[in-house]
Amino acid sequence: MSIQSDPVIIIGGGLAGLFCALKLAPRPVTVLAAAPIGRGASSAWAQAGIAAAVSEGDTMEKHVADTVAAGDGIVDEGIARLMASEAAVRVHDLLEYGVPFDRDLGGKLQVSREAAHSESRIVRVRGDMAGRAIMQALVKAVEDTPSIRVMEGYVVEDIITEKGAVTGVIARTEAGRGKQVKLASRTVVIATGGIGHLYAVTTNPSEARGEGIGMAARAGAMMADMEFVQFHPTALDVNKDPAPLATEALRGHGATLINRAGERFMLKIDPDAELAPRDVVARGIYAEVTGGRGAWLDCTKAVGTTFAEEFPTVYKYCRDAGIDPAVEPIPVVPAAHYFMGGILTDEDGRTSINGLWACGECTSTGAHGANRLASNSLLEAVVFSARIAAKIGKGEAKHAEDWSKGSIDRDDLVAEADTAAMSRLRKTMSASFGVIRDREGMLEGLTTIVALETTNRDAAFRNVLATAKLVAVSALRRQESRGGHFRTDFPEKRPEWQHRTFLTLADAEATVDEMMELA
Repeated sequence: MSIQSDPVIIIGGGLAGLFCALKLAPRPVTVLAAAPIGRGASSAWAQAGIAAAVSEGDTMEKHVADTVAAGDGIVDEGIARLMASEAAVRVHDLLEYGVPFDRDLGGKLQVSREAAHSESRIVRVRGDMAGRAIMQALVKAVEDTPSIRVMEGYVVEDIITEKGAVTGVIARTEAGRGKQVKLASRTVVIATGGIGHLYAVTTNPSEARGEGIGMAARAGAMMADMEFVQFHPTALDVNKDPAPLATEALRGHGATLINRAGERFMLKIDPDAELAPRDVVARGIYAEVTGGRGAWLDCTKAVGTTFAEEFPTVYKYCRDAGIDPAVEPIPVVPAAHYFMGGILTDEDGRTSINGLWACGECTSTGAHGANRLASNSLLEAVVFSARIAAKIGKGEAKHAEDWSKGSIDRDDLVAEADTAAMSRLRKTMSASFGVIRDREGMLEGLTTIVALETTNRDAAFRNVLATAKLVAVSALRRQESRGGHFRTDFPEKRPEWQHRTFLTLADAEATVDEMMELA
C-alpha cells in the first residue's frame, strides 16, 4: 500500500488537529481525541485571538520583527516569516469556516493590540471569545465533513514504528480506562497540545499533560527547546484548577498591575511596564506574590463600566469568584500557559520519524524561540496544520534523513492512572521548573521524576514522565537565563547559549545518569 493511499490518523481534537483534518478533505481522516472534540483543548480557552498583519499600516515584516524580538535571540527567522506571510490566508480560511471575527463599521476586520506587538494586529471575537468561537465553528465544519471520522474517548498511548517509520498507533478506549486497540497507518499527525497541566497552577485543561510529546519522544523523535515554558502573567488567583485567564488584551487596553500598596511595580522593572514581554511581566508578578505584597490587575479606569460587554469571558470568571472587575482590582498570579518546546518539525510539519507529522503546541517549529509573542499560538497551529495537509495530500511523506533516530522497543504494561503521582509531579514541576529556577532545585525535581518512573507503570503516565524528564534535562543543561527559562544561579543571557537546543529521550536519559552521579 502506498503512503498516499494510507488512512491518515490525527491524534488530538483541538485547533491544529481539526484544521488539519478539514484541510485534508475529501481524503479520509480518523481523528482520535481523548475528550469530545473542541473540549479538553487549550485552543477553546484562548481569549485574545490570532495575530495577523491585516490592518492599514501594519506589515508582515513588522510582525516578524516583533516575533523575533519576543523570542529573545533564538527564533528561526525563516519560520517566523513563513508563518507571518500565511497569516492573512489562514484567517480567511477561518472566516469561510464560519468564525465570526469582529469587524468595524466599514466591514473590515477589527484588530486590537497586545504586549510586545508594535501594531494592533490581533484579530478577535467579541473581545475575548476567539478561541471558543473558532473551535465551535471548526467542530461544526468537521461534523459536516463526511471524510472525517471522529473517535472520541480514545487515549493514544504508543506510536508503533518499524525501521524508523510509523506503522500505526495503540490507543485505549473510554478515555484511557478501557481496552487497547491498534490502528494501522503509515501517516500519523500528532496534535495533542502542550504541557501546562504538568504544573500545579496552569491555564490549561487536564488533557494538556504532554502525553503526545512524550509518546513521540519514546518512539525516538527528536525534541527541541524543551526548557522554554511560558507562564501567563495574569491568571486569576482564585484557587481554581485550571486557573481562569485574564487576557493580555486588558493590559493592551491600559489596565495596570499594582501591589497591595497600590504601587505600579512594573514601572521600575521594564520601560514598557505592563506591556513588556510575558516572561518579564510574569517574573515581576511572581516577585510581588512570593514577597508577600500580592499582585492585582486594575481595570477600573481602563475598562470600567464596559467590562461585561468588552470582555465577557473574563467578566464571568471574575463574577463567579465574587469579584466585580469594573470597580475592583483582580488578584492575579503567573500560571503555566504555553510551551515553546516540543517535537522538532520542519517548515512542513515533518518530524524525524518517517510518516510522523506534528502541529500545534506539541511542536517546536522555531517560530517562538525562547518566548512566544502573544496570539502567535493559534496562528502557528493553523499555518502548519495547513502545510501538513498540503504535503500529505500530495503524498509527500518523506522526512529529513539526517534527523532519523530510529525506534525503540517498549512494554505494553497497563495500569490505572495514578492521580496521587500526577499531583506530586505537578507540585514538583512548579517548585523546580517554574517561573524561577536554580540548579539545586532542578536536581531535586529531576530526582523526583526519576523516582516516579520507577514506581509507576501506567502506559499514559510514562509519556507524561518522559516529557517532564526532557524539560528537566534541557533546563539543567542551559546555563543562562533567556525568555521563559530564568535561573537565579545564571541570571544573565550568555552569547554561547544563543541557539536552539535539540535532544532525544535517549540523550536525556544518558544525561540523567551523569547528573545523578554529580549530584
